Parts: sequence; C-alpha cells; structure tokens
Amino acid sequence: MYIPKDFAINDVDVAYQVIKENSFATLVSMHQGELFATHLPLLLDREKACLYGHFARSNPQWNDIQRQTVLAIFHGPHCYISPSWYETNQAVPTSNYVVVHVYGNVELIHDEGEIMRSLHDMVEKYEAPDSRYQLSEVDAKLLSKMRSGIQAFKIHIERIEGKAKLSQNHSVHRQERIIKQLEQMPFENEKRIASLMKKQQQ
Repeated sequence: MYIPKDFAINDVDVAYQVIKENSFATLVSMHQGELFATHLPLLLDREKACLYGHFARSNPQWNDIQRQTVLAIFHGPHCYISPSWYETNQAVPTSNYVVVHVYGNVELIHDEGEIMRSLHDMVEKYEAPDSRYQLSEVDAKLLSKMRSGIQAFKIHIERIEGKAKLSQNHSVHRQERIIKQLEQMPFENEKRIASLMKKQQQ
C-alpha cells in the first residue's frame, strides 16, 4: 500500500483498534493463477497475533490458501473532501480515510474445540448484549450441519500496514474548516472522520 510518511499508522495498538472496530474484512489471495477475494468477518486474537474466520466450504478460496501469503484489508471510515470547504477553490477534491492491511499465512483449523470457540467469539461480538440468540442453545443437529458447511481458519499475522489520511498535509486552519463541514453532515462516516481529525490535532 502506498503510504506517505505523514499518513502512516505506526502504533500497532492503533492498527489493532481499527481492526477491532472494522472487523468485516476483504481477504485476498491467489486462486488458480488469479486474484480472488472473499468478504468476511475476521476476529483478532492479540495474544496469539492471529485473525480467526471461516469460509463457506463451497468457497474454493480455502483449498489452496495455505500455500501463500494472504492480504486482509480492514476498511475504516472514509469520506469525500470538497475543495469548496477550503478558503480557496483552487485545490483538488480528495478523500479522507482509514485502512489497515494485514499480511500473513493461513492455517486451516480442524480441532473441534478451537472451531467452536471461534464461532462462539464471533456470535458474542456481533450479537447485541440483550439478544435472545445463544450458540450454546442451538439444536445439536443444526449446529453440526452448520459446522459441516464451513472451513475454519486462522491467519498468523506477519506484517501490518496502516494508513490514516486525515488532511495532515493541510494547514490547521484548513483542517478546522473541513472538520466543521463534516460535523454538519448526518452520516456516520463523516462524523467519524471529523472526530479522528480532531483527535490527531491534539
């Protein structure tokens, strides 16, 4: 990924936070000589430096994914930045965004205990705290059928790249004008970018 120095995320804790908050990832590998991508949730285990996930067994990507380095892309907030917000319109349109790339090797998981722990963790992360759904209460036959339809895996993290493009290459005055515009918009991405811009000014 192209990362100008001013936009680099050099703190691994910040990169991990981006992964945690934006865990629905794009997993890219080579399959039969071509790039192949699957969009799926990946859960971070910081202590083991691994990402956990599972493919639908009918997805062909998992068949040859162990023999290569893969790329997982975690997209944070992003938004358009209009030159009309600047003190002059003699500028170019751009986007502000946050993204983290994770490179690593895949290990397929066959241990039933580890598979079920990863599924429980997935449900626990995404279900609301007051949800009536509990994986432990699912009928054993249905759970077995669900389990047979997936291939669990973990990615051993080898390298992380992070980029936070938040108008750092513009003056503080211009950044404040951008923040003001973004805060007036009714969209989550714009508000999140405004908040991150204010934080990076501190």
